[in-house]
Amino acid sequence: MKQLDMRGKACPMPVIETKKLLEELNRAEAVTVLVDNEIAVQNLTKLAGHEGMDVSSDKHSDKEFAVVFTPAEGGAAQAQTAESGEAQEETAVENHIARGRAVVIASDKMGEPEEELGKILMKGFIYALSRQDALPETILFYNGGAKLTAEGSESVEDLKYMAEQGVEILTCGTCLKHLGLEEKLQVGAVSNMYEIAEKMTGARQLVRP
Repeated sequence: MKQLDMRGKACPMPVIETKKLLEELNRAEAVTVLVDNEIAVQNLTKLAGHEGMDVSSDKHSDKEFAVVFTPAEGGAAQAQTAESGEAQEETAVENHIARGRAVVIASDKMGEPEEELGKILMKGFIYALSRQDALPETILFYNGGAKLTAEGSESVEDLKYMAEQGVEILTCGTCLKHLGLEEKLQVGAVSNMYEIAEKMTGARQLVRP
């Protein structure tokens, strides 16, 4: 049985790393995932359903839980069938890029009112976005979101990874100037509001975290 230690790893890493391992094993082997909180247990339990696998969990202590994935009869086939259906529905996916999908990020925080939590959530969102099977065609950053593409951002490496995969990353030049970040852009290109408006109005799907 394979074991994956995700204790101390922030959301969404336990789900992403577990999903990757299950796919490598073609969902044909049992996997035990160690986590340190109940929320991670719940998230992994949901993942098991999506992957067509049986799941059980044990609480070893307040900070250690074991989530066990086991192959279900016909589970791998069901999961593959579901993936096939999704691929047929998303006809615009080319080379892992969902054509016509744009992500719009207008803040370095996700949600309100907790500022520190909002920054943690935005970092997690960008990481999770970078690990999707189909990446967006374009990511647009403006207002406080411009901070995420500049020097000092903890999301720069995830954004660079997406750029390397062919994702277009554009940051509002006026916003960079206003924030004093003109010379600190680390990924993508400087844009303007006309181009941003053009990308948004021309997108088939807009995602706003």
